[in-house]
Amino acid sequence: MSGKSLKGRPQLAKAVDALGTGDVLVVAEWDRATRSMMDGIAIIDRVLARSALVKVLDKPHLDLTSTIGKGLLAFLSAIAQDERERIAKRAGEGRAAAKAAGRRFGRKPKLDEHQSAEARRRLVDGESFRAIARSYRVSHTTISRLGGA
Repeated sequence: MSGKSLKGRPQLAKAVDALGTGDVLVVAEWDRATRSMMDGIAIIDRVLARSALVKVLDKPHLDLTSTIGKGLLAFLSAIAQDERERIAKRAGEGRAAAKAAGRRFGRKPKLDEHQSAEARRRLVDGESFRAIARSYRVSHTTISRLGGA
């Protein structure tokens, strides 16, 4: 499951909820389990509240049972969050540059300009969305989105 969202990670929640006293939550990569410093701290708190521990395979030098280990893990979570924010910023800049260059996003239109103009005219003449849609072999919602009727 994507870790992009702070919510919607049911398997992680299920794993933490299944922990008992003395159990260890093993995580392959910390930045895959958490997406922000606050999220990382919340995960650690939930695990510790269950009297369990966290082991991170890609950071074997971290002893998460100690105060220093918990602090380092929070720091790593903050770095992961910063990296995600930088990635999102670069992606946004890329989308803006593509828009400025005239690139169109999304699916190709189902109807070409001539068909759209003709469908709008038919709507103005009182024909139903469904009848027009059948003639173009598209959904009636495609016709309803044309506007101008």
